[in-house]
Amino acid sequence: MSNGWQMQEDRKGGDSPVIEYPCRWSYKVIGEDETTLREAIAHAAEGSDYHISHSKKSSAGRYVSLNVDVVVDCEELRLKIYHALAGHPSIKIVL
Repeated sequence: MSNGWQMQEDRKGGDSPVIEYPCRWSYKVIGEDETTLREAIAHAAEGSDYHISHSKKSSAGRYVSLNVDVVVDCEELRLKIYHALAGHPSIKIVL
């Protein structure tokens, strides 16, 4: 299983990542409530091997960020998880 990617020139002359599947992919999710974030992650990554770790909390304590590492088998799954996270109302930002 690969955990990295390489750059390859795309048809437009720019560089695009070449991802070898299966691989471990990382997302960072940011929101206001850690419990709700964890529930959203569990729903988005359901059926996949994933791990959640704490990243940071804002100085005022209003926002929390979590790291999510997921084993993805293909680009469709990687994008499906991303869109499920990005579309959840409790998640403010997905990186």
